[in-house]
This record gives sequence, C-alpha cells and structure tokens, in this order.
Amino acid sequence: MHLRSLRFASAGVVLTAVASALIAQQPAHAAAERIRLGSPSDVTRASWNGPAFTMNGAGAVVPASMTRAVDEIRGGTGTLDVVVLSGSAPTSGSRTPECDAITGLTGVNSCTTWTLTAADDGNNSQVNADVRNAEFVYFAGGDQCRYAAWKGTALEASVESVVAKGGGSGGGSAGHHINSPIVYDACNGSVTSAEALANPYDRYISFTTGMFQWANYGGVVNDSHFVTRDRMGRTMSFLARAVKDGLAPGGAAWGVGVEEGGGSLFLDRNGTATQYGKDAYVVLADHQPEQAVDRKPLTYSGFKIWRLTPGSTFDFKNRPTCGYYLRSVTNGVADGNLYNGTPVTTCGSQGGGAPLAESEPNDTRDTADDATALASPGSLTGSMKSAGDRDYFKLSLASGRTASVNCAVPSAYDADLYWLDANGSTLTRSVNDGAGTDESLSFTRTASGTDTYYVDVEAYSGSGTAAYTCTVTKS
Repeated sequence: MHLRSLRFASAGVVLTAVASALIAQQPAHAAAERIRLGSPSDVTRASWNGPAFTMNGAGAVVPASMTRAVDEIRGGTGTLDVVVLSGSAPTSGSRTPECDAITGLTGVNSCTTWTLTAADDGNNSQVNADVRNAEFVYFAGGDQCRYAAWKGTALEASVESVVAKGGGSGGGSAGHHINSPIVYDACNGSVTSAEALANPYDRYISFTTGMFQWANYGGVVNDSHFVTRDRMGRTMSFLARAVKDGLAPGGAAWGVGVEEGGGSLFLDRNGTATQYGKDAYVVLADHQPEQAVDRKPLTYSGFKIWRLTPGSTFDFKNRPTCGYYLRSVTNGVADGNLYNGTPVTTCGSQGGGAPLAESEPNDTRDTADDATALASPGSLTGSMKSAGDRDYFKLSLASGRTASVNCAVPSAYDADLYWLDANGSTLTRSVNDGAGTDESLSFTRTASGTDTYYVDVEAYSGSGTAAYTCTVTKS
C-alpha cells in the first residue's frame, strides 16, 4: 500500500510538472492586429445616404454588391472608409484579402483589417475608434461564434453606430450569419441538414439573439453556401425552432440562404433587396411546427420559399404574400426538389411592373428605349448580340433622388455599364473585368428640377443571345 501510494504520488508530481510545462509553453493570446490600406486619414462628412447591407454566400467580397453599397452610402460623391473585422488571420496568401478587393473600388478612401481573436478584443479602444470613424463594416468569413462573443461589448455598439449614421454593414459566410437578428452561431459545432431535420434540438444547433437588429430585416436567420452544401433542410429546422421557441416576432421566422461563388444579397435603406451573382432563397415559417421536440424528427407543413435569381428583387419592408412555392418536412424527410418550384400564386414583377425589353435598334441616345415610366424597382433586359453592341435606355431623375442600376450579366460575354447625362457625357460607370461579371452603379441628382439620363450597356468582349437583366431602383 505504501509503495502504491508513493507511486501514485510520484505520478501526480510528474503529471503536475508536465502540465505546468505545457501551460508555460502555450502562446499567450495573440494581440489584436491592425493593417490599414489606402489613406492614413479618415474621411469626415456631415451626413451619409445609407444604410446599406451586403449579405454574401461565401467569405469573399462581391465587387458588384460592394460597389453598390459604397455608392449608395456616399450618394455617388466623395469617398468613405471601410473596416474589415475578422476572428482569425488567413492561413495562406494575403493577410488582407477583403481590403485588397475593397480598396480597388471607386469611392473607397481606406480599408482597415482588424484581426481579433478574443471576446475582450471587442473593448479594444483603437478597434472601436476605427469602426466608429468608418462608414462600412465588413465581417470576414470564418467562425461566427467568435463574432457572437462580441455581443454586449463596445464593438457591438460601434458597429450599430456606423449603420445609424447612414453607413452600412455586411459580410460573407460567417459574416453573413452575424448580420441577421437570429444568428445560428455554431458555437457547439456545425450541423448538417440531415442532422437538423432528424432532431431540430440537436446539440449542434444554437442561436444568439439580441445582437444586430437592422431595419426591415426582422425575424431573419441567415445561412450561407446554401445550395452547394445543401443547407435548405437545416434552415427549415432553424425556422421551426425560431417559431417554436418564440425567437421571431409575430410567430413568423424568415430564412435568407445565399449561394456561394459570387452570390450576394444587397439591401438598401428602403428595405429592397437585390440579388447579385448567384441565387438566394427566402424561406418563411409562418405557423407552429406539427412536431419540433428534442430527439424526434421535424414535421412542418408548408414552408413558403421564394427563389431570387441574379437581378431580381425582394421587398423586406413590405414582404410579399405571393410568388412563393411550397415545401414540407414529414418525420425528418423533406420534400424533393427543394431549390426549384412553381409558385402557387404569382404577383408579377416584385417591382410592380413588367420588365422593359430592349428593341433594336437602340444603339444611340436618339434610338434609346424609353424607360421613363419604369416602376421602381424595375428591370431592363437585353443581350449583347455583337462584340460592338450598345443598348441605350432613357430615364428621368428628379432632384434629390438616387438611381441605382444593378446588371446581372450572363457568362457568354463581358458587358460594361455607363450612366450618361442628356448630352451623352459619362457621369459614372461600372467596368468590372470578366465574362459573366455583374455591374452596378448609382447616381444622385443634386441639381434642382428633373432631367433626362441614359443607361448604356456596352459589350466589352464576347457576344450572345443570353439576356442580361439590369434592375433600376430610385430612392
């Protein structure tokens, strides 16, 4: 007995010593890292024209939607500052991939990347000063649980102050998740659709609420990488939980799932969303689930689903009651064909009118298609039938109004977008490189009265009969 006690005592000493050595060898918490690109000085201005938001299906910046956010916030004039928040540093390549993309956009004065690896970093005074002086905050991809840990810190209030002054917020993947009022935080691990449908109270399903509450975006759960990783099923489970547990106001919960590979949902100050790049899905659970209890599969009848293709719009302020298709879950098994469906009701263009299709010849201002009566938001459609094709559309804009144009370009060609005055002079443009790359711009009329303008869509390279769609929004 004595020998055994000595043996265990010795082992305890060894284990204690080893543990102490391991603790001593562990690195201290990494200090918050700041990298600034562009101007070393922040822009100062009395007012901004937002808010504006970008919700991306993957972590990368989507140039077309980010350009629109920048343009709308600055009202088409001047420049602004952006802060990127990340919970971890990139494991390879540039340490500032988001700012690398953002600083190349028109209207950006600077972009500062902060890498924050601890919840306490949310109270870092320099971080908060940079954020409050910025006009847009972009949350990088990674782990949304790290972002949720900033709830209640000074950083939460600082981000909210950016939006409140007319700036904006957004992000991709994890950064998309954190920008919804009901956050699937993944703090216990990531859940698949099969797991979530089999048990909507799976231990991997956890939520953070009461953090960011953006105007016109209430009751929403965001999800990312939506089609590629087959996440419709888990979003359905999240929504059933949100309704059952009272997380969403009014007994209705909305999911916004955005596809990766360039998918981005842009939300303007009036609550109108425009889809960029790849599809997104809006999913509504508007009644109590038939079965949503721990360790039993989900049963829910009649999820309402809207599919948003690039260039289409969705009114989050006045949410539609038409245009959706239905899918159900029975004993944990979802209906087939979740990502496509025929609407049970139609409501026409969500902008309130039919799209205006080009009519050739419309290659000059004199032959431009007349879009002055186009509803807002409304759509212009056409195609680049030759390598030198140009399509003109005539519009009008009153004093103090902002026109935003977002063009979804097919992969058959590279087209550029111009906003011209009545004399044909270019006032602003969007010339992103690459076939199938979307284009967007905005212009604010500051002069008195109303004047005529032209949208000019030009072929840069390639051609084809595949249609582009330009969504025009006046605010």
